[in-house]
Amino acid sequence: MEYMFGECHSLKELDLSFFNTKNVNNMAGMFAGCKSLISLDLSSFYTANVRNMVGMFSNCTSLISLNLSNFNFQNVISMRLMFYNCSSLILLDIFNFNSSNEVDIEYIFEGCNSLIYKIFRNLSFSQ
Repeated sequence: MEYMFGECHSLKELDLSFFNTKNVNNMAGMFAGCKSLISLDLSSFYTANVRNMVGMFSNCTSLISLNLSNFNFQNVISMRLMFYNCSSLILLDIFNFNSSNEVDIEYIFEGCNSLIYKIFRNLSFSQ
């Protein structure tokens, strides 16, 4: 799913509740550059096999609401620039942010100037 919706500048809404993501291992840049996207609910995504989430939402400058409540980060190795320049994102609530891997999270929130709360429950990384 790498760059599947990348650079869809005019995309305002998207229903992905029907997507089957059980075999997906790469979501890098999936929504990168979706500058008109305001809200996105990915709570139906199965992400236990995903290893790469680099820049997944980078430059989604209008994104305010993002539901990642059921994301499983267990096998992710890179989340670098995942929310880069999501300048309108206000609240990010990630329920199970844990991994058995050493995860690259460099610049993950760079340019998130409106982000008021970063809520991580069950935060855990291997060292």
